Amino acid sequence: MWNKNIETFIGCDATFEEADIVLFGAPFDSTTSYRPGARFASKAIRGESYGLETYSPYQDKDLSEISVFDGGDIELPFGDSQKALDMIGERTGLILEHDKLPCMIGGEHLVTLGAFREVYKKYPQVRVIHFDAHTDLRDEYLDVRLSHASVIRRIWDIIGDGRIYQFGIRSGEREEFYWAKEHTFLHKFDFTGLKEAVKEIGNNPVYLTIDLDVLDPSVFPGTGTPEAGGVTFAQLLEAIMTVSTLNIVAMDVNELAPNLDISGASTATACKIVRELLMAVK
Repeated sequence: MWNKNIETFIGCDATFEEADIVLFGAPFDSTTSYRPGARFASKAIRGESYGLETYSPYQDKDLSEISVFDGGDIELPFGDSQKALDMIGERTGLILEHDKLPCMIGGEHLVTLGAFREVYKKYPQVRVIHFDAHTDLRDEYLDVRLSHASVIRRIWDIIGDGRIYQFGIRSGEREEFYWAKEHTFLHKFDFTGLKEAVKEIGNNPVYLTIDLDVLDPSVFPGTGTPEAGGVTFAQLLEAIMTVSTLNIVAMDVNELAPNLDISGASTATACKIVRELLMAVK
């Protein structure tokens, strides 16, 4: 019903009908507040994925052993955030309707809101695990409520207190950190407390959103708003393994801006995160 993309992420060769996971790109960065370029991430990740093997020595698994369909990118209108979110939601809804797991590659972090709205419709008890350098809890940024700087606040508008778990956070306004004390479970700097959060969440459905700037810029400079003091690749991979035991019903990886790292190292790192994530949840 949905044809394969011409260029797919390595090993993602299943048809839509036979797939357990559906990969798609959301190339949107219209609210990026510092350095744009995340709209190019999904295409770059697909192309550079062929620098990887399908086999993961970390997990002793191979992408050929799981069924992933790559449906390509959504053609999004850069000048209309709400329309873009609606289109992302429509694509996510189609995937969920067929009882498959959506894996979205952004794009700036606002794209998460479009997917999450549809996930909430199917899974009203959903919890959110958020890996990021930034709080993303502003009520608005430059008088705009739909912003990459406010995406988690907009998700909170939907699900309320006690269901959002944030890790790696090391940047935001003072008011955001104070607000989080009353409304989310915010863990600064690293993944301390993640195992306890996994136990607390239990069997509830989970939306996992990974902003790649959770990584230190020495590891991942190719992002719109780099923040010193981040985690290593090994720490992020361990965190992904830790949450993989949960009932993850949707997930995304965001905020690679490949044009900002001409070495290609950031894109290669993003590719490896996507590979490990796909295998970890299945």
